Amino acid sequence: MAEVVSPAGILPHIPDDLTLAQFILDTEHVRKPVRKSGAWIIDDQSGRKIGFEELRTRTYGLANAMSIRYNIQEDHVVLIYSPNHVDYLVAAWAAHRLGAAVSGANPSFTVDELVYQINTVKAAVIITHPDSLTVALASAHAAGVPADRVILFDVEGADTAQRLTVQALVSQGLASAPNFRERKLAPGEGKTKVAFLNFSSGTTGRPKAVAIPHYAPIANVIQLATHHKVGEDYAGQRFKPGDVCCAVLPLYHIYGLVFNTHFAFFCGMTVVLTVKYNFLEFLKSITRHRITHLMLVPPHIVLLCKHPAVKSYDFSHVRYITSGAAPLSREVMEQLVHIFPNAALGQSYGLTESCTVISTWALDKRCDLSGGAGQLLPGIVGRVEKQDGTLADFDEPGELVVKTQALALGYANNLEATKETFVDGWLRTGDEVKMNRKGEIVVLDRLKEMLKVRGFQVAPAELEGCILDHPDVTDTCVVGIQDEYSGELPLAFVVLCPEAIKHVEENPQAADKIKTSIMKHVADNKVGYKKLAGGVEFIDVVPKNPSGKLLRRVLRDKAREMRTKPKAKL
Repeated sequence: MAEVVSPAGILPHIPDDLTLAQFILDTEHVRKPVRKSGAWIIDDQSGRKIGFEELRTRTYGLANAMSIRYNIQEDHVVLIYSPNHVDYLVAAWAAHRLGAAVSGANPSFTVDELVYQINTVKAAVIITHPDSLTVALASAHAAGVPADRVILFDVEGADTAQRLTVQALVSQGLASAPNFRERKLAPGEGKTKVAFLNFSSGTTGRPKAVAIPHYAPIANVIQLATHHKVGEDYAGQRFKPGDVCCAVLPLYHIYGLVFNTHFAFFCGMTVVLTVKYNFLEFLKSITRHRITHLMLVPPHIVLLCKHPAVKSYDFSHVRYITSGAAPLSREVMEQLVHIFPNAALGQSYGLTESCTVISTWALDKRCDLSGGAGQLLPGIVGRVEKQDGTLADFDEPGELVVKTQALALGYANNLEATKETFVDGWLRTGDEVKMNRKGEIVVLDRLKEMLKVRGFQVAPAELEGCILDHPDVTDTCVVGIQDEYSGELPLAFVVLCPEAIKHVEENPQAADKIKTSIMKHVADNKVGYKKLAGGVEFIDVVPKNPSGKLLRRVLRDKAREMRTKPKAKL
């Protein structure tokens, strides 16, 4: 097959002389609709509402104070080690005003993990949450960052008396004379000036710092806006001023950073920011704030389909749902339609290296229940390559390779990994897909996660979708176990629903019956070589990273341990 160019529209001008802060806070665009009055951010926990002028003022105040106190300037890095917070983006934009870059760290990191990130990006200051302060201070000390350069986000009820806070800095900056001149980019400089250092595993190896220029998130926002015809007056508009979206995903992850917030702001939407995620509280938040747009990951979708509490809520006001980070099966998508009858829904696909979204379902489809990841966004060119390097035919599996305006620069200080993934302006995604002539893709799996059973390729995600349709299952992860005859056999780790757990506790023999039932369910719905010949094992929780991707390697190790552990003698 030849290279496929997205048919979803022609991109308008993408400014290459603006920082992301300038693009969102200071600049108009042909695709940008006129925002109605109202909050930009609502703190779901406190109910605090923050509008445009307050965000812009706080951004200036924090930037001025960081310049005065720490001399933050060109090419420094501000590291944010925190769960979501209403000042998270203020801190990012303040860094951008100063010409600095931002690196978000997972607030559940251990000291060793955080030290690795601090050292990799050479952080000049660390902004953290009171709950993460102990690890932040220990990590700063180990990495040689002075303790007075660890700053706290303000949290109601937290003891911040002994530590400089963001609010104190904002106040100082607003009360002081200007100490900096905002960085103005030369034409084209937005394509090379680093805005974010977000971490990704890439296709292999230890997490790497993805160097994302300002141009990349700006381009992805415009790609999304063009695909969805934002700013145009037509009846089926998916995103418009006055809509309300959830920001339940972490802002240190590219999905939450670009799609859930910056794109929403561009569209004139209000963002309901979730600080600490709890599923039952999330259900209440959807109805309390009359949230219209849900940008989620598979663990959220699975709970929406399976949790009994969902039936108690009226979600008729929800108009849009998408899931990303990992593929969902047709069976799960069909369940979702019954829960959200008024919502346009489908899946999206992207990477940190592509500065978020590569594809989402076509605008002429209200709901895409195919299990696919939608259509390439405007301006994106894609092709599928087989293992031997030749081009795959349409609907033939292979690795997705794309060219996009939102491409990252590469991996910071890692030339070897950059050369493997970023090739002559193309991005090797490391994902096994099929793509048709319309640029619509079906993500089969990560190439390294694809199972090979008797010479046949088996996608774990496909089996997981089938298993999730079993009434006794709330979550699952499929891995391969080695087999002398077949090469690999699928093994399912399964989390049972509360009713099934109770049944097993009352009658231990029920466990084997449930396992047999799950295996039969797969055998009845899938071709023979896809049956769970490796068996079914019950676990309390499926391990996942913060973006919702299954940590298969953890369960692969567990499976190997189970198979090699000597059996007790009678």
